[in-house]
Amino acid sequence: MISLKDLEFLSSLARHGHFARAAEECGVSQPAFSMRIRKLEERLDAAIVKRGNRFQGFTPEGEALVRHARKIMDSVKLLEEEFRSAGGEITGRMTIGVIPTAVGFAAEAVQNLRADHPGIIVRLQTVSSLAIQQGLENGVFDAGITYGEGVSPEMVRVEHLYNESYLLLAPKALAPRDTGTASWEEAAALPLSLLDPSMQNRRILDVIFRDLGVIPNVVAETGEFTASMLMAANGVAATVIPAGLANCLGDMPNTVALPLTSPEEEKDVSLVSPHRDPGLSTVEALRRTLGLSAT
Repeated sequence: MISLKDLEFLSSLARHGHFARAAEECGVSQPAFSMRIRKLEERLDAAIVKRGNRFQGFTPEGEALVRHARKIMDSVKLLEEEFRSAGGEITGRMTIGVIPTAVGFAAEAVQNLRADHPGIIVRLQTVSSLAIQQGLENGVFDAGITYGEGVSPEMVRVEHLYNESYLLLAPKALAPRDTGTASWEEAAALPLSLLDPSMQNRRILDVIFRDLGVIPNVVAETGEFTASMLMAANGVAATVIPAGLANCLGDMPNTVALPLTSPEEEKDVSLVSPHRDPGLSTVEALRRTLGLSAT
């Protein structure tokens, strides 16, 4: 019979697409991991993976098995959470994928969640919006905080959290003024450090600049905001950051923060989670902490 351990190995291989990394996650050597997959193929009398010098994907039979494995492992996680929470206290681990612009919001949400439910252990992982969608699909994330735009409510539950607006964070020596607001054209004229083009926030900014007919003077690209904000504090370059993130971090030395207007752009940021009935108790606790409606 197929065991839960077999399904765990298979799900790990689907997540990582790499035998060595999947074996490491499962706590076994790569030869032992590969042997387990081969034994599963022998029991099913069918090839599960496409073999070569490296992992090349799943066969059609393997894809079908992975889909069932994800559903079963998801049900097992739900069972474990319900069992642990039967006494009234919600406990367990929860992994949340978060876009870089929402890190401050997510950290505050986790703080509030832990105040209500100290038995919940949360792992926050800062990734792109695409990685969040993929992570929800393959079971890496239990929930995500990401842009609602482009997320299909048929695939996941999408619940609005807040609207993201933007500030120009510039060294005092480069800022167009010390107080008031700044235009996107003024921001584009400054040396800018922005997120790299793989991040949706960067794509949003590129569209705004393009629609205004200006080309931003990008001098650096980063995978998260810390480097860009330090560059602004050190007088090297300006950056564009979400107002919410600036509010969480407080005043940055030697910088000026000016709301960007003309136009005043806002983007929806939402909590996304798989459709489950019932939902994971940890995710439902998070939803209550965020003031979202009951399932």
